[in-house]
Amino acid sequence: MHRRGRGGVSSSLPGAITTEHRYELPVDRQAVWDLITGVDDYRRWWAWLRVFDATGLVAGASWRCEVQPPLPYPVRFRVDIECTEPPAEVRARVSGDVVGWATLRLEEQGDGCVACLSSSLAPGNSTLRLVSRLAKPVARFGHDWVLDSGARQFIARAITPTLAE
Repeated sequence: MHRRGRGGVSSSLPGAITTEHRYELPVDRQAVWDLITGVDDYRRWWAWLRVFDATGLVAGASWRCEVQPPLPYPVRFRVDIECTEPPAEVRARVSGDVVGWATLRLEEQGDGCVACLSSSLAPGNSTLRLVSRLAKPVARFGHDWVLDSGARQFIARAITPTLAE
């Protein structure tokens, strides 16, 4: 796994963390797409995903989520899937304790692919806005921890067993 992050603040969302993370995966993008469309496996891959109610990775779907980062508060939000372009891209809006947008692009690279996750997420409630203002490094840590742990665990729990088959 290789990660390159680019941090910044979006002018449209106060307190937003805007990033682009890139993860190199040892399988082609169709294989990754096939795995990520199996939303029933998400809770098995990610123990910190405390609540996950979703029917599929399709345009128009709405997911209800609760994440427990290594911080003293859970983060509850909804992900509305706006567009999917199999096996290359997913675009979504996020609302709840965090608000903003996210895009996942899968790009072929050699024998595998690169997953590019771009997002701009801001605090959506007063508690998280306060944390973001007073302790921006803590907010950034929680954000990056969820993304990087998620990628690492996806590779270990979903992709590695696929390679063994």
